[in-house]
Order: sequence, then C-alpha cells, then structure tokens
Amino acid sequence: MLAKKQWACILDSLVELKTLLLVACLLCGWSFESWRPLQHGDERALKVRLRHAVNNFMMAVVSTLVSRGLALVTLLYALQWSQQQGVGLLAGSDLPVAFNWLAALLLIDIWQYGWHVMNHRWPFLWRFHVVHHADTTMDVTTGLRFHFVETALSTLIRVPVFILLGVQVEHLLMYELVVLPVVLFHHSNIRLPSSLDRVLRWVIVTPGMHWVHHSNIRAETNSNYSSLLSVWDRLFGSYRTRDDIAEVQLGVIGTEYTSLWRMLWLPLLGQPKQADADDSPAEKSG
Repeated sequence: MLAKKQWACILDSLVELKTLLLVACLLCGWSFESWRPLQHGDERALKVRLRHAVNNFMMAVVSTLVSRGLALVTLLYALQWSQQQGVGLLAGSDLPVAFNWLAALLLIDIWQYGWHVMNHRWPFLWRFHVVHHADTTMDVTTGLRFHFVETALSTLIRVPVFILLGVQVEHLLMYELVVLPVVLFHHSNIRLPSSLDRVLRWVIVTPGMHWVHHSNIRAETNSNYSSLLSVWDRLFGSYRTRDDIAEVQLGVIGTEYTSLWRMLWLPLLGQPKQADADDSPAEKSG
C-alpha cells in the first residue's frame, strides 16, 4: 500500500491539473459571459461581477482546504485499500477495461445525482446546500460556491459508497477532471443558441437546463439534479425545461447572501425555505 507521502504527491498532482483546467474554464466562461450573457443589466457591471466572483472563489478555497484534508486521510486511502482487497461491484466484474471505466463514470455520476437529490430533500443537508442556491446573479463562479460542510459531508459519504461500488482512485480522478468543465459550463451566464442547447442537453447538462434548477420557484428548484449526464433526470422523472430561460428569477427567497462571511454563516441563521418534497416536476421535455 502506498505511503501517505505518495498519496500526498498524487493528490498534489491532481490539484495542479485541476487548477490549470479550472483557470482555463473560468477564463473562457468569463469571456463568453461578457460577449453573450444569458441575463444582463446594470447589476452585471464589471465591479459587481468581480466582487461576486471573488466571494464565490474564496468560498471554494475554504471548501477545497477542508475537502483536501479529508480526501487525503479518508477517501483516497480507503479506495486504495478496497482496490488492493478486491472489494466492490466493479472489482468483481469481468468487464473489458474500456467498459469498466465507462461503468465507473456512470456509477459515480448516478451517485452524484442521488446525493444532489438528498441535499434538496433532507432539511439538514439543505441547510448547507442552500448557500449554493442563494446566488441571485449566477455566472461561471457559481459552480464553485459550496459550503465547506457540504463539501466535507460529500467527501465522507463517498467512502462507504465508493467502496461498495468498487470505484478505484483512477476512476474518481478521471470523473473529477471530466465533470469540472461541465459543472462550470452549466452554471455560466452564457446564452447559447436554443437549438445548440437542446442538442447538447441530450448528453450533458447545459445552462438552459441547469438554470431552471436555480429558479426561485420551488417546483423548478426540485428538478434537473444531474451534474454531468442529463440522462438521470430524464430517467427518474425530474427533467424540466422552460422556453423563457433568460427570464428565470434566480436564488432562494429570503437567502440573498453574497459576502463570504454571510455565506459561511447562512446555515446557522435559521432554516431557509426548502423545495417541497412532494412538488412534482412538470412533465415537459425539450
């Protein structure tokens, strides 16, 4: 089994690669948002956009510092152990290598879908996840805006789940690199041609799909949970679209917190409104 120093090197390499990818995606997203925004107005002035981006980015730094430590001592070490012991669904399969990797990507992605649903349905988890939904002026940096408690819980709960699934370290690293640009893309304030958005959303989550999820209408917040592949929402009946996506009112009523300090304290300031568990997404597809 690899020593902790070796795992630290692996994690550092991943962080460096993800950082380069992150910077490239943020720069591209910012450029396209400036050129062709989905929503625009006086509130999109450069000074306001910069302040908004810095606050979201600082929240991401705090969350990354917490999750990095947890990943080093728990998740990666546990996956390394389970891989050597041959534990888990994928470990016992006779699939060809390519299909094994595809199966791992699908299993991780469907878990992300289920975890996202739980963050909306369970009041304790929603208390922290609402920090992400409290953003009323979404842009590419909204994809980084998660409370550190949510990030920590997400990392810890992955340990038993991924061991049972037989997810290997390299599977997880591959998924993280694939999902990052997609998550930043579908949070971005980019107006795509409607025909292009419709085509793309048959495979991946797009702004036209995910902005509905960030609506301040409860039934819409309670839809479109997918992170990478859009198939899960279609499969489980949580897929919802709107023709007037540029008119979506973003955020959660009563939680308009923009500063880093307020975002950190929001979960402790009382239970915000939660999307009702019995709200059924509209049967509209597109």
